[in-house]
Amino acid sequence: MKTKGSILFAGCEYYNTWYLSRELRKYGWEANILNWDSNKESWHHYHGWDFLFKYDSEKDSMYQFDFFLNTLDKYDIFHFSNKDGLTFGTIINQFFKKYMPMNEIEYIKSLGKKIFYTNNGCLDGVLQSSFSKWGPYNTCNICKWQEVPEVCSDEGNAKWGKFRNELADFQCILGGNRKDYNDNKNVHEVPEFYCLDSNFWNPNLKIPNQFKLQDSGKVKIFHSIANKKQRTRKGGVDIKCSHIYEPLFKELINEGFPIEPISVSDLKNDEVRYIQVQADIVVDMLTFGFFGANIREALMLGKTCVCFLRPEWLDSMREQIPDYVEELPVISATPETIKTVLIDLIQDPQKRIDLGKKGREFALKWHSAQSGGKKMDEIYSSILNSSI
Repeated sequence: MKTKGSILFAGCEYYNTWYLSRELRKYGWEANILNWDSNKESWHHYHGWDFLFKYDSEKDSMYQFDFFLNTLDKYDIFHFSNKDGLTFGTIINQFFKKYMPMNEIEYIKSLGKKIFYTNNGCLDGVLQSSFSKWGPYNTCNICKWQEVPEVCSDEGNAKWGKFRNELADFQCILGGNRKDYNDNKNVHEVPEFYCLDSNFWNPNLKIPNQFKLQDSGKVKIFHSIANKKQRTRKGGVDIKCSHIYEPLFKELINEGFPIEPISVSDLKNDEVRYIQVQADIVVDMLTFGFFGANIREALMLGKTCVCFLRPEWLDSMREQIPDYVEELPVISATPETIKTVLIDLIQDPQKRIDLGKKGREFALKWHSAQSGGKKMDEIYSSILNSSI
């Protein structure tokens, strides 16, 4: 069977690339995923891959070189993700640095292959000094990485942004963080790329007994931060705003509101959904300006969702995806308004039900694997036909 073309996702973007690649196959693409991540602790986020680079022996190294050389003939499009992720892993990258006049991605591009890239956060293409100026709060001041230059710094972020923009023919982003290297004609708002399996995250999910919560009759509010210890800075603050939510929950309980805060700390990614689906409300970052996987999952599970939506970012997004912004059912809140927002939701179960239905409908339209496959099929086809 003749395919439309061939795509290698070189490196995993959370689980999004897994579900997207499976869907693209239905459109006639040969779409495969290479996991070159040596950090096994991250693998549970990926949900699957087709090829795996190991780093245990000389045989593993030879496999990587053979694999890399074979991809040069086999694939038309190479799609990379994540800051510092435009690479085929450390072994091949170091070989090119030592023996070649260019890196491995520059070499791939020199052969006429198309390079795609997916943005993964605030430090991807934007200087720390620039991001800190987004109002009304300086989110960098509560972020662990503000003082860890190996992770986030003006110099490092600028170097990466420049490198990324020079190589990528098309970049996917979501959230409107359009400063510095993200203010670029090749950077596009593509919510569909960040897709989920609508059956895996199903509102009628059967919950295994070990994950079932007691029916307290109270309104369950889910707030959690993965790797909390590693992501909390001195003073106990973190970008997920746990330092705001935890005392607020206690305050609401003391004032007699029937709530039950719930969170997770040591569950794998595919297990968290069993806790999320039992929540009435899912709350997230109150200063960052947008949301990530936690809220997308909660929307797909039909939950009422709350986080801060920065007006300037929404305005920027409207230029490319106006319907997405207008239909977005997430309730925006700030540190000053979150208590009022929660009290309103706690006291209005019908509102929560209505928002949950809208959330599921929204997620199916914009973040399902089906919508991702359809949209990326169009984009990949256009790139190969040189119409973008």
